[in-house]
Amino acid sequence: MKTAEIHTGKGVMKIKFFEKDAPNTVANFIKLAESNFYDGLTFHRVIPNFVVQGGCPNGIGNGGPGYKIDCELTGDNQYHDRGVLSMAHAGRNTGGSQFFICHNRENTKHLDRNHTVFGKVYEGLDVIDQIRQGDVMEKVVIKEVEE
Repeated sequence: MKTAEIHTGKGVMKIKFFEKDAPNTVANFIKLAESNFYDGLTFHRVIPNFVVQGGCPNGIGNGGPGYKIDCELTGDNQYHDRGVLSMAHAGRNTGGSQFFICHNRENTKHLDRNHTVFGKVYEGLDVIDQIRQGDVMEKVVIKEVEE
């Protein structure tokens, strides 16, 4: 099983993936992270009490990796809650590299089964609240862990 660590100046967010529920989205994120795509990119969109969003190579929310991936919305874990990692998109099946992490459940319920949930922060939840627009993802590290 693989996990991810998003390193920022505010701390590290450790993520467990939902490979069973969103295998293609997880594989895409891992591929981008292992090729250092996310290293140095910013959290370009921060909406307090809602989400922090990053993964745009242009830093303004209009870019991606040069391809699109399909949404995976039928898995068991397709519920947005505090710490959930989900794919951002500009309409169904238009995701690529941008993702967001939720601040809470209250303001993100409407995203359920509209955006692909593919993981959750299990350590470093406090970091989510400290992220501000323009903060940098210093690096995203993929780790292999025993199940």
